[in-house]
Amino acid sequence: MLTLERARELNATMVSQENLLLHEKNVCYAMGAMAAHFGEEPERWQAIGMLHDYDYEKYPEEHLQHTEEPLLAAGVAPEDVRAILSHGWGQCSDVKPETNLEKSLFTVDELTGIIQACARMRPHGLLDLEAKSVLKKFKDKKFAAKCDREVILRGCEMLGMELREVTELCLEGMRPHAEELGLQGTEACAQS
Repeated sequence: MLTLERARELNATMVSQENLLLHEKNVCYAMGAMAAHFGEEPERWQAIGMLHDYDYEKYPEEHLQHTEEPLLAAGVAPEDVRAILSHGWGQCSDVKPETNLEKSLFTVDELTGIIQACARMRPHGLLDLEAKSVLKKFKDKKFAAKCDREVILRGCEMLGMELREVTELCLEGMRPHAEELGLQGTEACAQS
């Protein structure tokens, strides 16, 4: 099984930009909560979340075209590589999400960006951020404008889940890691 430690090792060979690492961590922790929801192994789902943008920093215009071969060669299981490839479905990949893992990654990739942007605006960051606040900002297309709402909604539909439920799960997964994610809030930052 792909471990989080192994995913971090592999990631370190390709990713160095702080903003990209932070995004991968957000997705990683959200995926852990999604795994728990579906009764699956959280660490494996987290590891896949950590690796999902493996080639993005070096090949932003060819995202996911430099992922399959090196990860397979490094011993990552074909089904885990497939899950990573599926998060770009309809954008930079023709691998359609089919499993709950794949559908979850497809959905939370963009959703965690909106959650992160919301948390950055709040005195207590993720600590008291509720789904209703995220959903309110979700409706404002100018807020976190680069986060593709159509993809998020399509992913929720594939999962057979409401946006609110997926948002609550992402918050649940990310909240314990607020400090590591730099999302403990403006008040906490002012005190340190």
